[in-house]
Amino acid sequence: MKVITIALGGNALGNNPKEQQENIDKAVPSLVDLITQGHKIILTHGNGPQVGMIYKAFDFASAHTDKICRFELQECTAMSQGYIGYHLQKGIRKELQRLGMPWHVSTLVSQVEVYRHDPSFQNPDKPIGDFYRKEEAEAIMNADPSQIFKEDAGRGWRRVVPSPKPVRIVEAESILNLLDHKFIVITCGGGGVPVVKDEDGNYQGVSAVIDKDHSAALLADLVEAHYLIILTPVDRVALHYGTPQQRELTEIGSSEARRYIKEGHFAAGSMLPKIEAALRFVEGGRGRQAVITSLEKAHLALSGKIGTRIYKS
Repeated sequence: MKVITIALGGNALGNNPKEQQENIDKAVPSLVDLITQGHKIILTHGNGPQVGMIYKAFDFASAHTDKICRFELQECTAMSQGYIGYHLQKGIRKELQRLGMPWHVSTLVSQVEVYRHDPSFQNPDKPIGDFYRKEEAEAIMNADPSQIFKEDAGRGWRRVVPSPKPVRIVEAESILNLLDHKFIVITCGGGGVPVVKDEDGNYQGVSAVIDKDHSAALLADLVEAHYLIILTPVDRVALHYGTPQQRELTEIGSSEARRYIKEGHFAAGSMLPKIEAALRFVEGGRGRQAVITSLEKAHLALSGKIGTRIYKS
């Protein structure tokens, strides 16, 4: 039996509750199929669009009535963990019952420790929320200088926030205990709620969003996974993406991947963190492999029929 950590991209889940549940329901058979193949899975997910939507809603509402307060990103991340986890639980449980499988499924709201002096706090670069035209983004920044927008891989302008690297999963023991008792665990959603230790050793939330792919690699380390599967809207990683010279990659060694990173093939707001997370995982232990592919084809990820396989070279 192989242990597989699966990271779902927030953008692939949908833009509203109805669309998100529909997309999850379509994808769940592929995820559960990995269990029928004899593997143990643990899930994590992104929350870029969702946490941006939640933050924006409370920000707008609090500006128009004193009956609704403003929430910081750490609380919004916790909300998104519950919102997305709820839909995943429903979809997975329904499929487990259909197949008569004895597994349980549970979402764990999780905190992830970050370094309080991480350089990202001085250079925000994690996109969240909606896409805007350049003129719209500039107008928002002029009205509220605390909000920073950057162009995101040719797709439009998005708000960016600090994205510190994950150091430790606070609820590690709870995750391992659930896995040992036939639970499919959904955890570290949105990268986890970012926290730092205060002078007394207690955890305090910070206003940031951890990249879910880096937390997925940390989670895969924790559960001693054999595979890390990162699910995206595309079937394979590509060089010269979106150009006539686009070339899809079926497999790449770690040294080759690092060369492509230096050559600037992977966009910082999309594919780069996925490649970096895959490298962190495969270089962290023997016999590990990472696969980047689309959500709908997760069940084919280990067969080599689809996706980009990344290995230590």
